[in-house]
Amino acid sequence: LLAEIAAAARSAKRLLVVVAADALDAQRLVDEIRYFEPALTVRPLPDWETLPYDTLSPHQDLVSERLETLYRLSQPAAGGMDVLVVPATTALYRMAPPRYVAGHTFFFRQGQKVDVEALRTQLVFAGYQHVSQVVAPGEFAIRGGLLDLFPMGAALPYRLDLLDDRLETIRAFDPDTQRGLYPVPEIRLLPGREFPVDEAARQAFRRRWRDRIEGDPSRSNVYKDIGAGIASQGIEYFLPLFFDETATLFDYLPADAVVVMHGAIEDAIQRFWNETSERHRFLARDTARPILTPADLFLNAEQFFSHAKAHGRIALGEGIHEGFEPLPLLAVERRADDPVQKLRDYASRFGGRLLIVADAAGRRETIGQMLAEYDLRPAENADFAAFVAADAPLALGVAPLHEGFVLREHGLAVIT
Repeated sequence: LLAEIAAAARSAKRLLVVVAADALDAQRLVDEIRYFEPALTVRPLPDWETLPYDTLSPHQDLVSERLETLYRLSQPAAGGMDVLVVPATTALYRMAPPRYVAGHTFFFRQGQKVDVEALRTQLVFAGYQHVSQVVAPGEFAIRGGLLDLFPMGAALPYRLDLLDDRLETIRAFDPDTQRGLYPVPEIRLLPGREFPVDEAARQAFRRRWRDRIEGDPSRSNVYKDIGAGIASQGIEYFLPLFFDETATLFDYLPADAVVVMHGAIEDAIQRFWNETSERHRFLARDTARPILTPADLFLNAEQFFSHAKAHGRIALGEGIHEGFEPLPLLAVERRADDPVQKLRDYASRFGGRLLIVADAAGRRETIGQMLAEYDLRPAENADFAAFVAADAPLALGVAPLHEGFVLREHGLAVIT
């Protein structure tokens, strides 16, 4: 259903935003929507995967993927997306304004002039880390006329070969072997973090800290670290102090975006707020590490639904939806004379076409061999569209589906 809605929204040049109550649902929906409509560009906005007020920072790969998604949202013309999938709790976080992501994104093209020292300073201010060997997003290394750079949001690092002050070549390279792979004409450089760390930003951070947080700031390591240009672990939960005003996910969405509420969103938000308020009450006593209030960092349920009200909305609640039916229990019974009897009986009762999907190619081979042993010979299909277009009564494929279902109107059953 989501894939069909997304395809219709794409035809109307509208973005579909799926807000899932459960983070695991959000993860699987990205794969499942792609399976049913491979032409759609589906992107997740991943969570930081840290608890509120944690003294840990999110993994660089997560930050990289988040910045890539936020950049695409803020610049739809730069190769946007058709579907954005986001967990409800992730959608509550206050973020950097869209102008920060757009304004701190740079492009390097083959043949352009580059001042290496100025670039080194620019990379450090953008939150990139100077290392001896580049292996992860957000790192760079300079060796003579070679600059190795792993931009945030990129799948591979790049090697920039400089002749004097001119950029001669740009090549992608393998971070494991450090060997060059293929040339590229240009690369995009996203900021290294979701907040600025240049001198002006650090001074503004310290000023806002003194305005908003009581007590002696010199007793806090976070405050002292920022003064020294160090972004300490867990600094993300002080993000509002880097900006005059923070943004929300809804500030990144086009006005005509369609928002789908998947599952019990309100319950998920309430649960998150109860847990976050408890953590705040417990951790706010630490005078050496003062913290911001939950209201400074997150939207509450009322604010979330108020922002969502500005967009077209579709609500998918719990339970059965019209046009879709659950499957009966069709589990293989290894000890029975005919282990696939339930499947055989269901196929004759159903009268429509069945698609069995495995979660991997190896598993598909195993299932295919077992079915053949009991005289069931499914046709192999590459994807869902191929199955619908064919006429085989029983087919076997590979799909990342969590659960099977019946499309009674089309006479199709998908079995996991």
